[in-house]
Amino acid sequence: MVMRSFFLNCEKLFSLHMKTYDKDAGFDKEREMNKLQMGQEEPLFKPVESIKIDSRRSRRETLRKESQTENFKVTENDIREQNKSLHFDSISSINNDPDTFGNAVTTEALEDEGDKVEEEYINSPTRHSRKLRTKEYALLIKDHLNNHRLKEAINILEERILKEDRAKPENYIYNLLISGCAKAGYARKAFQLFTKMRQRGLKVKQSTYTSLFNACANAPYRTDGIDKANRLREIMLEKNYEPNVKNYNAMIKAYGRWGDVKTAFLLADEMKEKGFEFTTETYNFLLQACASDQEFGFRHCLLTWHKMLKAGIKPDYYSFNAVLRCTRDCSFGDLDSMQQVLKQILDGPDVPQVATAEETLPILNHESSSEIGKTKNPFTDSKKSSLQPQATINQALQVQTDATSLELPNLLAPRPHLGSMISLAEVQKPHERFLLLGGLSCFLELMKSCNITPDIETFTSMLEVIPPTNTAEKQLLTFIRKIGLKADIDFFNILIKKRSMRCDYEGGKEVLTMIKTAGLKPDIVTYGVLALGCTNEETSRELLRQMNDNEIRMNIEILGAMLRQGCEHNSFPYVCEIMQISLDENVKPNPLFLRHLDNFYIKCARAIDARRPWTKTKTFKKNHMKFCDKYRLYQEEHGILGLKLDDAIKKLRQRPYDYYKEDTIDGLENIKNEKLARKQKLRKYIKKIKVENLKGDETQFADDLQRRDNQTLKID
Repeated sequence: MVMRSFFLNCEKLFSLHMKTYDKDAGFDKEREMNKLQMGQEEPLFKPVESIKIDSRRSRRETLRKESQTENFKVTENDIREQNKSLHFDSISSINNDPDTFGNAVTTEALEDEGDKVEEEYINSPTRHSRKLRTKEYALLIKDHLNNHRLKEAINILEERILKEDRAKPENYIYNLLISGCAKAGYARKAFQLFTKMRQRGLKVKQSTYTSLFNACANAPYRTDGIDKANRLREIMLEKNYEPNVKNYNAMIKAYGRWGDVKTAFLLADEMKEKGFEFTTETYNFLLQACASDQEFGFRHCLLTWHKMLKAGIKPDYYSFNAVLRCTRDCSFGDLDSMQQVLKQILDGPDVPQVATAEETLPILNHESSSEIGKTKNPFTDSKKSSLQPQATINQALQVQTDATSLELPNLLAPRPHLGSMISLAEVQKPHERFLLLGGLSCFLELMKSCNITPDIETFTSMLEVIPPTNTAEKQLLTFIRKIGLKADIDFFNILIKKRSMRCDYEGGKEVLTMIKTAGLKPDIVTYGVLALGCTNEETSRELLRQMNDNEIRMNIEILGAMLRQGCEHNSFPYVCEIMQISLDENVKPNPLFLRHLDNFYIKCARAIDARRPWTKTKTFKKNHMKFCDKYRLYQEEHGILGLKLDDAIKKLRQRPYDYYKEDTIDGLENIKNEKLARKQKLRKYIKKIKVENLKGDETQFADDLQRRDNQTLKID
C-alpha cells in the first residue's frame, strides 16, 4: 500500500510538469469565442474614473424615471445636492474597494493652486509670433534708445523676451540697456539690470563697468551718484577686477562731477602707479572735476593744465571749454595758496607779493559819509539803491579796459607770465579771472596755436567771462564775424541775460533786433532771460502776450525770474500778479520760487517787527494785507498751507526717476522725435548785423543810469 501511494504521487507530480497545449486541452475554441465577445462585454476591472461616471449616470437615470412616474418636479438646488451625495458615495465606494491603492480622489482635491498655475503657464502656448534672435532683439532696443524711448526699450527685455517669448537674454542685451540708462541718467534702473545680470550668471564685461560709472556721473541726485559709485568700487575689489583706462576715466568723471575732487585725483594717482598712460580725455575729466569745486577750482585748473602740458599731451576743444567753465564758476581760494601755485607754474622765481585786504582800494564798498546813519526805505528806494553801485562798477571797468598799454598776464601759455599784474587781491569775478588767462585775444591765439578752431559754443562760454561792457561784447561779435562762424539763438540768449543781469534792459531789447536781423527766431529761453527785465505788471503782461502770440507756454523758470525782480524791487502788486499767473497757467512752483516767496514774506515781517516808519503807512498796510491773503490762497491751492519751507519743497519736488516710468502719449512727448533730436539748432551768419553801430561807450550807459536815478519812483 505504501508503494502504491508513492507511485500515485509521482504520477501526479509528473503530470504537473508536463507541457500541455491549448489544442490538446480544448481551450482554442473558447479563446476565439472570448475574442469575439471582448468588444461587447464590459471589462472585469474598471478604473476609478469610469466608476464615477457610470455611478453618476445610473443615479441620474433613476431620478429621471422617478420624476416621470410620480410627476415630481425637481429644482436645480435639489439636483446639485443629489450630485454632491452621489459624488461622496462614489468616493466612499472607491475608498472601501480593496483593489484601489490609496485615496486618488482626495489627492486631486487637495492639489496646490500654485502648481495648477505653473502647469497652465508651462502648457499654454506662447505668442503667435516667432521668437527672435539676440541680434534682432538688440536692433529693436537700439531703435527705441535712438528715439529716446527708454521705457519701451526696457519693456523689450522685461515683457517680450522674459514673459512672452520666454527666451534667455544674453549679456549683450543687458549691456545695451545699461548703456542707455547711463546716458539718460536712470542710475537706479542701470544697477537693477546689473544685479539681474549677475544673478543669471552672465559675464560682466569691462564696458559694463564703464556704463555703470557713467550712470553714476549722470544721476539726478548726488547721493545716488556717490553711493552707487562707492558700492561699485567695492564690488570690483571683491571680484579682484583690474580696471582699464576707460574704467578709470569713467570713475574720475563720476566722482569729479559730484564734487569729490579728492577721490578723482586719487584715482589719477592710482592710474599712474599702475603704469597707465594719461590721455587727453583723462585730463578733461580732471578739469571737469576742478569745475565742481567753487572755492578752489580755478587753482586746481591751472595746476592740472600745466601738468598736461608738461606730460606732452596737447589740449583739445573740450579742454579749453572746461577751462572757461572753471573761470566762470570757480575761485582760487586764499591768496597764500594761490601764490604757491604761481611759484609752481611760473618759470622764474619772481612772484609778486600778494596784497592784503587792507591794502586794496575799497572801490565797490565806498559809501559817502552823508549816507551813514540814515535808514532807507527798501519799499521806495530799492531801485535807486540797486542801480547806484552799478555805475561805480562800470567806472572801474572803464579804467581796466582803457589800460591797453599794460601787458596782460597769461597763466595758460606754455611759458606763463604775470605781465603787468601787481596784486591778486582784487581778482574775484569771472571776467577778472579771465584777464589772468590773457583775455579774449590771447585765449584765441592759444587755441590757434593748438590747431583748434573755436565754434559758436566756445564763444557762448567766453561771453560769460568777458568784462560786462558793451565794448567787450562788440569785440566778441567782431571776432565771430572775422572767423566766419554762424551764431545760434543760444548765443543771443546769453547776451540778453548778461545785459539783463547788469540792469541794461534797453540793451537786452537791442539784442532782439539783432536776432531778427540774423534771421533767427526767439525760443522759450529768450523769453526767460527777457523776464529779468520785467519790473512791473505792465511789462510782465506784455511778455505774456508775446509768448501767447508765438504759442510758447509759460514755465516756472520765467515766473521765477519775474518774481526775483518783484521781490528785489519790493512791489507787492507785481508779486501778487506773478502768483496769479502761476495759478491761471497751472504752473507748479519749484524750490527756488518757494524760497523767493518765503524770503519776501519774512523780510516784510521783520520790517514790521522792527517798527520801520514806512510800515505804518496806509499804502504799505493795504498792499501787505493783499499780499498775505494771496500768499495764503497760493499755499492752499498747492496744499502746502501750514508747512515749513523744507517740508513744502519736499512735497512739491519733482522726482526725476518717475519720468522714466511714465508712458509716452502721442502728440505730447516731452522729448524730440528722431529727426529733431539729430538736427542741430538753426545757425545763421551775423554779417548783416552792423557791429560798429551798436552802443559801445560806457559813459552813455552811466548817463542813462543817472537819468533813471533822477526820476521819481512811484509806490504801487
